[in-house]
Amino acid sequence: MPKKATRASAVLLFLGALAYTAWVLEAVVRTGLDPVRAYVSELAAADQPLGGLFRATDLTAGLLVLAGAALGLLATRAPAGPAPEPGAPRRARPGAGPAARRPWLLAGWAALALFGAATALDSRLPLSCAPTADPECAARETAGLVPATHTAHAVSSSLAVTGALVAMAALTLAARRYGLWRPLARTGPALLALEAAATAWTLAAVAASEAGRGPWALGAGQRLQVLLVAVWTGVLAVSVARERAGAGERTPRRERARG
Repeated sequence: MPKKATRASAVLLFLGALAYTAWVLEAVVRTGLDPVRAYVSELAAADQPLGGLFRATDLTAGLLVLAGAALGLLATRAPAGPAPEPGAPRRARPGAGPAARRPWLLAGWAALALFGAATALDSRLPLSCAPTADPECAARETAGLVPATHTAHAVSSSLAVTGALVAMAALTLAARRYGLWRPLARTGPALLALEAAATAWTLAAVAASEAGRGPWALGAGQRLQVLLVAVWTGVLAVSVARERAGAGERTPRRERARG
């Protein structure tokens, strides 16, 4: 992957991770929503005073991550370097080779691109109201009297979560299997385990809420889920940047040895 493209991918992913944590602004601004109970998506609902801000940050986060993942995906499919001279021995390098020999990288970048695209789409399909804070909204949602964007939003949110989970699993495995991205290889498994637990918490809370058994701190579970995705994406960005920096530092030494 060309140095400029690598740097661009890392910067895009890091900025996307930052934008994806814009919901933490609810700690300093009054939203009228209970962060322990409310969905993160309710911050961006059409009837919320700061809905436009949170929709804009979700769109920005999705597009930034999509662009960063696209660069990573293109690099995975591109040749890793110049072809060896005829008769020269072939030397394996961690992460080198065609995409067919690095399937986890290919799957991981594709899943991360799905996460970015679904997040951007999510911002264009906002809820019309906040059901956890507005009993009338909740009643209309239960009766199926809300706009179709509620259902569409649920689908795009599910795609985003699926893409994030697959990306976290595949790229963390790729980092460990192919000898890439040391920060991600070290911290990725723990972040993935925490993300799986937060996702299970969120799904259980949703089921309990729909069954009338209470919210089960749904908002807290989902906020932890979203935060972990952002942290993992930030670690990936730092790992990609350091991988290129390390490669750039090693090259002159090899050249001096040859000379």
